[in-house]
Amino acid sequence: MTTAAETAQTTTAILESGAIMLGAALVFVTLFRRLKLGATLGYIVAGALIGPQLLGQIKDPEQLSSVAEIGIALLLFIVGLELQPSRLWRLRKDIFGLGLLQVALCGLVVSALLYFTLGISPEGALAIGLPLSLSSTAQVLPMLRSENELNTPQGERAFSILLFQDLSIVPLITIIAAMARTPPDPRAPVGWTLALYTLLAVIGLVIVGYYLLNPLFRLVGRLGERELFVVAGLFTVIGAAAIMHTLHLSVPLGAFVAGVMLAESPYRHELESDVEPFRSILLGLFFLSVGMLLDLRLIAHRPLLVIGLAAGVIVTKTILISALSRLFGCSGKLAIRLGLLLSQAGEFGFVLFAMATTAQLISTEAASLFGAVVTLSMATTPFLMRFIDFLERADVKRDDLDGPELSPETTAIVVGYGRFGQTVAQMLQAKGIGVTIIDKKPSMIETAEEFGTKVYYGDGLRIDLLRTAGAETARVIAFCNDNEGGELSRTAVEAVLRAFPQAAVMVRAFDRRHMIELDGLDIAFAERELFEGAVAMGRAALKANGIAASEVDRVDREYRMRDCERLERQSATGDLHAGLGLSFSAERALPDDENPEPAQPEPAR
Repeated sequence: MTTAAETAQTTTAILESGAIMLGAALVFVTLFRRLKLGATLGYIVAGALIGPQLLGQIKDPEQLSSVAEIGIALLLFIVGLELQPSRLWRLRKDIFGLGLLQVALCGLVVSALLYFTLGISPEGALAIGLPLSLSSTAQVLPMLRSENELNTPQGERAFSILLFQDLSIVPLITIIAAMARTPPDPRAPVGWTLALYTLLAVIGLVIVGYYLLNPLFRLVGRLGERELFVVAGLFTVIGAAAIMHTLHLSVPLGAFVAGVMLAESPYRHELESDVEPFRSILLGLFFLSVGMLLDLRLIAHRPLLVIGLAAGVIVTKTILISALSRLFGCSGKLAIRLGLLLSQAGEFGFVLFAMATTAQLISTEAASLFGAVVTLSMATTPFLMRFIDFLERADVKRDDLDGPELSPETTAIVVGYGRFGQTVAQMLQAKGIGVTIIDKKPSMIETAEEFGTKVYYGDGLRIDLLRTAGAETARVIAFCNDNEGGELSRTAVEAVLRAFPQAAVMVRAFDRRHMIELDGLDIAFAERELFEGAVAMGRAALKANGIAASEVDRVDREYRMRDCERLERQSATGDLHAGLGLSFSAERALPDDENPEPAQPEPAR
């Protein structure tokens, strides 16, 4: 029986350990954020410093692993909230095509390299190579979210690969169990049983989400108690994780499915904001534990081997992922960026290496060695992303171009001075309204100067740059850029709306998908860039075919009304096929007006 003295001693140890970990994280994450190296590297360095091999402030870091795993589950739950089933279906090609090829190809190539270079047995090479093919979901997704890139084409492709990697945990566990040189754990399902249990568990979570979770959140929403949302959100994640853990299945997968089930809920944004702080803290604990478990002595004794293996993994994965991305339609620059972004090994490597050790496929020393390789590869990701950002900026950076900090005080800011932005800016200037124009293409800036227009250089989506341009006092912020690469995402526009609530924010939407993505935001104006021009040409085409002016006006009104209604249905469902019957076609023509006016010939133009 535990005595009061032992209880007090345990409480003191927990409090001291918690204070040390949070203090170290606070110092190093702040430092690494200021250096623009990312929070992940800060957590890892802090963990290594206070871990048992350096200062020894934390004696048993493995106790953090179970708590830290909840952080990964919370991360995938939040990602699931942002993914409506229709969007998952749209990404199916990248998930089950690109994702499958990436895991299989990278795993087999890395395994082959280990087999031929280090002389590891075929089973051991597979037990190491397949986990190394997985990337760090816990590192890459927060990076994409913080850079507002998760909803861009590149972000969606990276997410698709990461999602398949998380799904592949089940078959990888099965492969390691099948190759095991020891009897398997009788409590844990293997082989087809594992796959069947996973499928049944996912179906069960879907049913529970539909019949229990959605009614639960409707009830909580009617009560209007903020703390109940926090409790209900954490209950959802912990409950799904507990069910999957009890069945010896993937805990993050359960949390992800729970998030997807609530993606259609009107309360998903509030859920996300309530769960996010817990996700950040627990994910930070995970990376602290990674730093604490890092075998520094092994790295010190064999530094060249560890660095060489980490470099080999990074180079191999970058080449293979970039090549596969090119096959799936990525441009060269984006393919290389995607390859570097996913070049590291991931956190599930630690889990699979531990299983391979228990199965006697690899030695404890090998598990420590490749655990260090995983950690080192994760630590390089912020540097690799800064490197490719530097290369991209080097293509366009010009020291002789003025930034918006030199602009005079105005009431309107126009971002993007192409054919769209020129019209908006000139209409404002027609009434003597001062306009600050921002563009990040030097060629466009030089062309504008030839015609006497001052355009300032910079990325107009950066909040700090908009602030220097006077956005805090502006009445209008008009984004007229062409959304190349998905820059004008919902997340990016939301950030501008939060930072400058007094301004009327206007957005040049690319197409229907972009309009649907922006639906629900407090935007003063949004229009598809070609809509009005296309309607004008359609009117001219009708008149050229001898259609009366009144009938042309009627077609115009009917088309706009139907298009607006169809867009509302698509936004509500997330399905581009919604309201298809409202569109005109050869089979669905507009009936003739009962009282048509005689057609008037149009003069040639």
